Amino acid sequence: MLQELLVAGVAVGSAGLVYVAAAARVVKQYERGVVLRLGRLTGGVRPPGFTMVVPGVDKLRKVNMQIVTMPVPAQDGITRDNVTVRVDAVIYFKVVDPADAVIQVEDYRFAVSQMAQTSLRSIIGKSDLDDLLSNREKLNQGLELMIDSPAMGWGVQIDRVEIKDVSLPETMKRSMARQAEADRERRARIINADAELQASKKLAEAAGVMSEQPAALQLRLLQTVVAVAAEKNSTLVLPFPVELLRFLERAQNQPGSPATPPSPSPPTSAPAPELRDEPDEPPDGPRDME
Repeated sequence: MLQELLVAGVAVGSAGLVYVAAAARVVKQYERGVVLRLGRLTGGVRPPGFTMVVPGVDKLRKVNMQIVTMPVPAQDGITRDNVTVRVDAVIYFKVVDPADAVIQVEDYRFAVSQMAQTSLRSIIGKSDLDDLLSNREKLNQGLELMIDSPAMGWGVQIDRVEIKDVSLPETMKRSMARQAEADRERRARIINADAELQASKKLAEAAGVMSEQPAALQLRLLQTVVAVAAEKNSTLVLPFPVELLRFLERAQNQPGSPATPPSPSPPTSAPAPELRDEPDEPPDGPRDME
């Protein structure tokens, strides 16, 4: 009798251990558990830690609550200004309601991926090429709003959407390079013209000062000669501008300047002798002998 009781106790204990092993579940810290009893949602969401289910009756679905990073495959599209581009992106999302993520949608990851691809293709058709290249922050916000609207019904929250790369055709790249080069050249010409204008104004002011002080032009000429001579050239060209003569002439004609001696007048030539017409005399010949 005692032996039978011991055998029965061992059997019950073994059955209990088997039941506990089959019913025991461990939910990790970054997960939540959803229990479906005979296909029906039962109770609330199971928190992290050790939990028990009814073997063969309950089915525990673990849902990851971490932020998921999902790349969006590159999508080909035509922008609003008729440019063919290829755009890829990355989306960050997380589950905020595990029950809805299990009940409302078959596979929330696949659903979010398809919605992201569709929204990315739609945002390409509504945008210009310049917006895709330089105004991505606004496009990211619009893309996030387009994906987040249906995802909230699936218990999923879109955390962030970023456009990674925009691929352009080679012809478009060359056209943009030529446009950028032309714009750079235009700005360089404007800067050079502005520099010439400022230099001309300074030169005009310098010319005004030199016109008041004629010696300044001579000093400037000597400085130029010194600068040229510093190059160790074998030939030195000394320019002598006509303006320098004019300045010197003006300086001499100013009041208070020493009077210049009068230049000697050229000698007057004697009047040429007058030529008179005289009758021709017969030549002296032998006289006739009487």
